Amino acid sequence: MNKKKTVVLGVTGGIAVYKALDVVSRLRKKNIDVNVIMTKSACEFVKPLSFQSLSQNMVTHDMFEEPKAWEIQHISLAKKADVMAIVPATANIIGKVANGIADDMLSTTIMATRAPVIFAPAMNTNMYNNPIVQENISKLKKFGYNFIQPESGRLACGDVGAGKLANTELIADVIVSYLNDNKDLVEKKVLVTAGPTIAPIDPVRFITNRSSGKMGYSIAEEARDRGAEVTLISGPCNLKEPFGVNVIKVNTNSEMLKAVMENFEEQDIVVKSAAVADYKPKNYSDKKIKKVGQELNLELIKDNDILRKLGAIKTKQILVGFAAESNDLINNAKEKLKKKNLDYIVANDIMSKETGFASSDNKVTILCRDGNIIPLETMSKRQVAKQLFDLINKKR
Repeated sequence: MNKKKTVVLGVTGGIAVYKALDVVSRLRKKNIDVNVIMTKSACEFVKPLSFQSLSQNMVTHDMFEEPKAWEIQHISLAKKADVMAIVPATANIIGKVANGIADDMLSTTIMATRAPVIFAPAMNTNMYNNPIVQENISKLKKFGYNFIQPESGRLACGDVGAGKLANTELIADVIVSYLNDNKDLVEKKVLVTAGPTIAPIDPVRFITNRSSGKMGYSIAEEARDRGAEVTLISGPCNLKEPFGVNVIKVNTNSEMLKAVMENFEEQDIVVKSAAVADYKPKNYSDKKIKKVGQELNLELIKDNDILRKLGAIKTKQILVGFAAESNDLINNAKEKLKKKNLDYIVANDIMSKETGFASSDNKVTILCRDGNIIPLETMSKRQVAKQLFDLINKKR
């Protein structure tokens, strides 16, 4: 995002109002301008001063309050918004908007904005499951309004079921994704592999590598935010599953090969950023190997070269590989680019102390099929993903 973005956050009257404060905080930490509109009921739960302090903007809560500037406030906020989010969204505000009722500052602003509108419902489970509420939600979805599914759990009233406000981190992530202006991957399908794979030795031991999966997950999130339909095939790693992405969990090289082959044909872009195990034990022991003697010798055999298999069968797909090297970075990457019939390869030095395994940053060089070599400075892995897709779309 180049210019500073503006989110108008609508807050309605429910016990989950206090959680909206965390959403404001998360958005402000990303340098997003947040303007809050509170309903009269919301002010009974949390005072406007709390939202004003976190957002660093005046909070609007009275439609007939003396304006701070000469402007029609609900119109000016509606125009100012890049995204409008209602957190929490009660059955009342959902019903109002679904039926064209605009009788307070929040409902009139929602009606007046052309920005994407996101509702994050929170209410008693019986209310949420009421057919009238569900019909209103369906109606709004048909009109292009967006919803973040509430969680199931114990509610403030003591009931257990759907209706709990979605996780605030998820809400903030969804809002940020809608702020992405670049939607150049709409109607495109992107497949990403991420993380390590494991090669089992016996029921309790295995060989793996130090890949964290952060690079692949960042690529999947960038593709999603640019409008793509994303499939993420992930080896075992300790990362939060990205929302709006079809995640397939695998463990071994063979499992990843199977999942990739099942999804490959329909893809437009395939980015193989996973650190797949190259070798596996020749003989797997179905019982735990006991400690006998001072040495344990493992005989390893070569496992599937998934990237090479894809390069041999690709048709319309743009195929991107990764080269994690400890020496002779560019020459090794060039050889891999040619040998595996790739369109691009992203080469990175795994020996770097600043951008090694598990780092949130990376410093890479992108090599293109046409011979072009593009070195990138140290940047976040999400920025690397952005640069990669910018390059792909520029050359498509």
